Amino acid sequence: MKARGAATASSSFLAAGMARPGAMLAGLVLALIAIAASFAPLIAPQNPFDLTSFDVLDANLPPAWLPGSDPRFVLGTDAQGRDLFSAILYGTRISLLVGLLAVAIQAAIGIPLGLFAGYLGGRIDTIVTRLADIQLSLSTLMMAIIVLALFRAGLGGESLSQFAVPLLVVVIGLAEWPYFARTARAATQVESAKDYIRAARALGASDRTVLRRHLLPNITSPLIVVATTQVAGAIMAEAALSFLGLGMSVTKPSLGTLIRSGYDLLFSGAWWGTVIPGLVLVVVLIAVNLIGDALRDALDPRLR
Repeated sequence: MKARGAATASSSFLAAGMARPGAMLAGLVLALIAIAASFAPLIAPQNPFDLTSFDVLDANLPPAWLPGSDPRFVLGTDAQGRDLFSAILYGTRISLLVGLLAVAIQAAIGIPLGLFAGYLGGRIDTIVTRLADIQLSLSTLMMAIIVLALFRAGLGGESLSQFAVPLLVVVIGLAEWPYFARTARAATQVESAKDYIRAARALGASDRTVLRRHLLPNITSPLIVVATTQVAGAIMAEAALSFLGLGMSVTKPSLGTLIRSGYDLLFSGAWWGTVIPGLVLVVVLIAVNLIGDALRDALDPRLR
């Protein structure tokens, strides 16, 4: 009855990574991006949140490899004169933070509901399943747009800017918990029918012990796969909302706001303001999805 849990997932992922060099490269790239974003205050030559640290006279300078550039700005500057390299480092940190925290909320809601629904069955299973169906029938982006627009109308744009990160985390987290619930429910139903669960019950283990010590550790593999795909989705949702002006403000950039702020200048020659942050976003999403694919291949016995 010993739980395999994260150790099995880690070893399986490493084995799959050796067979799929693309997944290992994606993991390395994502790790480097995450480390650089985490240490942005130490790496970035400029604080993009400090309006006094940049000069509007430096606006729209091209990257260092193009004519008319300034060696102080490796990736050029945006329309405010802000160093684009620094803004990308800080913006990536916000995007990753929103993605990870939103998925943590999804897991915190969905996994317990899925466990209880799959283990107890009956009316609880019906209620959780119907709630998940209703939630999934609604567009996550549309729900987020409505909630954030109402918040902006009620408290003003300045308040939305001040509480943008927690609002994005909560809205995206509450919108997509059914993915974890459905996965946890299906995995729990499969594990509950196995002999080691029957043996635990026969030995007098309480429902709480069975859920916590036996079922939860043994359904972590599919949940890890769901978590990776949901991180990519949460990052994309944040970028889309910020691009629409309902997420982070221009003074506290994420990848979405950087793409949005440079979009108006895309066809006037200053393409780097939106193309470079867009490429970083694409690289992050591809890396996360490749890792998710490798985990799925490693943890799904049908693909072994």
